[in-house]
Amino acid sequence: MISRIDLRGTAFPEGGIDRDLLPRAELDVEAALEKVRPICDDVRHRGTAALIDYAHRFDGVAIERVRVPAEALERALAELDPAVRAALEESIRRARLVHREQRRADHTTQVVPGGTVTERWVPVERVGLYVPGGRSVYPSSVVMNVVPAQEAGVGSMAVASPPQSEFDGLPHPTILAACALLGVEEVYAAGGAQAVAMFAYGTEECRPVSMVTGPGNIWVAAAKRLLKGRIGIDAEAGPTEIAILADATADPVHVAADLISQAEHDPLAASVLVTDSEELATAVEKELEVQVAATKHVEDRIRPALSGRQSGIVLVDGLEQGLAVVDAYAAEHLEIQTEDAPAVAARVRNAGAIFVGAWAPVSLGDYAAGSNHVLPTGGCACHSSGLSVQSFLRGIHVVDYSREALAEVAGHVVTLAEAEDLPAHGAAVKARFDWNVPPSK
Repeated sequence: MISRIDLRGTAFPEGGIDRDLLPRAELDVEAALEKVRPICDDVRHRGTAALIDYAHRFDGVAIERVRVPAEALERALAELDPAVRAALEESIRRARLVHREQRRADHTTQVVPGGTVTERWVPVERVGLYVPGGRSVYPSSVVMNVVPAQEAGVGSMAVASPPQSEFDGLPHPTILAACALLGVEEVYAAGGAQAVAMFAYGTEECRPVSMVTGPGNIWVAAAKRLLKGRIGIDAEAGPTEIAILADATADPVHVAADLISQAEHDPLAASVLVTDSEELATAVEKELEVQVAATKHVEDRIRPALSGRQSGIVLVDGLEQGLAVVDAYAAEHLEIQTEDAPAVAARVRNAGAIFVGAWAPVSLGDYAAGSNHVLPTGGCACHSSGLSVQSFLRGIHVVDYSREALAEVAGHVVTLAEAEDLPAHGAAVKARFDWNVPPSK
């Protein structure tokens, strides 16, 4: 069901392991660009009418308006299963605890007497938050997008999620209920590239936004790439992935369950085990057969995901080589199931989120750890972070110098301007004084 890659005895070069040796889903966003370009252009020119047409074409629903009425939000919350509501409320509470602590304070540095630089943290004015609605329903993604935006102080936000035929062209009612719980009143029944275009260009119903965040399929990722610059984006999300670094102390039942939980998302989802224990690898393979046979979504998601080229068991010589592999892989979700897992986790450099020990499965982070589950995929964790309050903040430097403070450094400014052959830069300083600028000391 799941392949093996044996790296034992392989000498890793000084720069680390070649990423091409590791499992990874193929995602050709560049090829998808040409397919989403006309869709985005159509939304730009026809607005709501284009969105209504694409709802019929792609989602199989006939809608008359894209914005979700307030009464539909209220009804969804009123009809929400009390147990689901309680779980969402606890997820929101924990997410607020974590994200509230991320808010940065403004800071002023006195460079010289009379000369200061202040870094002000200013929230993005308006954001569009995308919530997927394909194979599964993701109210948790509403929480993970909205809470950090609210804690950052974003003043205006809108949520988009695909219309559903079984709910009269509205997004899934649990999505709507989660929006209502969080006080989000502006929700749109729009999915895919057309939703991103709606946010970027605006329509008769939706004002344009400054930034779009949230996971989605390849069409959402392609639209983000196409429209980046007009809008800010969090990331181009690819198929979800888990890597587990485990040794002989790990429980194969836990490891197999966690690999399956990630494969459950999508046939392109990646489930990777990195271990120096062949005995554990064999036990996990046997356990996968048992657990997969007893679960849901086997043939349409789990089995294709586990047997695909993006998944596998990677055998390594020891912990050091295992750490090198997971750092090269840079997983969206990384579990550490080893002896002294906290110490091992502290040595990891590249991961979207790290889950330490047997009692911190990825599914905890998906819903109720307090962490964010909108994370970098496809190896982007080596240079990017997951969604947080910082994602919605912009640092602005405020420079405040007195005449005396400028005069003190003016000579250096003029010298550097002339060194770069930009004499007008220096002249802009000289013009502020009615005397020749003396050389700086």
